[in-house]
Amino acid sequence: MTYPPQDPYQQQPYQPQPPVPAPYSPGPYPHAYQAQPAYAQQIIVTQQAPASGSATASLILGILGVLGGWCLLGIPCILAVIFGHVALGQTKDGTRSGRGQAVAGLVLGYVCVIPALFLFFSVFMGLLNTAVTPDATPTP
Repeated sequence: MTYPPQDPYQQQPYQPQPPVPAPYSPGPYPHAYQAQPAYAQQIIVTQQAPASGSATASLILGILGVLGGWCLLGIPCILAVIFGHVALGQTKDGTRSGRGQAVAGLVLGYVCVIPALFLFFSVFMGLLNTAVTPDATPTP
């Protein structure tokens, strides 16, 4: 390197680069990776299956049952389970949509129904046990 630096105005003139070769042409046969003309694009419109009303009812009743099922005596939870099973039957063949809503309603319904049934039968059996079992102390 020489000091002082060379004068920038006395540098070599710009040399153009050789031309870039054309991209590979696959030939007369079209390939899947080639871009198709805009007029060849198709838009496919499909109609969605109607939603199952039972699935929507199951989901709504399941949410109501979880939020206030104990205050409403568990009735929304039981209805959510019933409507959920009906909706699963409706959505099985694919003519109606809403299978996810039906499953969610079933899960929410069973979350409240199973503990309620367990509590009911344990209290019922406890009351039945105390009514049948005589007192241990004899009466004079």
